[in-house]
Amino acid sequence: MKTTCIMCPVGCELNIEKNGDDIIVTGNGCIRGETYGKAELTNPKRMVTALINTSKGVLPVKTTDLVPKNMINNVLNAIKDIYVDTAKAGDIVLKNVCNLGVDIIVTGNY
Repeated sequence: MKTTCIMCPVGCELNIEKNGDDIIVTGNGCIRGETYGKAELTNPKRMVTALINTSKGVLPVKTTDLVPKNMINNVLNAIKDIYVDTAKAGDIVLKNVCNLGVDIIVTGNY
């Protein structure tokens, strides 16, 4: 599997191979790339960002932790139903989204 590492701005081109129980990552410039490559092959996760509707317009939100890549659409579907009168950066607008143990928090102000 080939992918670009997203752990820093360098963007190393990784080659990730499984050899029996071993996962071999090449192309990484640092240990973070190796860790990322192994996770990307076994259990890829992402931070999810979106916008929610409020009485004053839209506000940016994000997950408080990484979520499994295969759950991103479920998380986005849950986020699209959020409407709050008002909120400020740091407010939790949805707890334990999709039972993942991750909250949705506001990341900006009006």
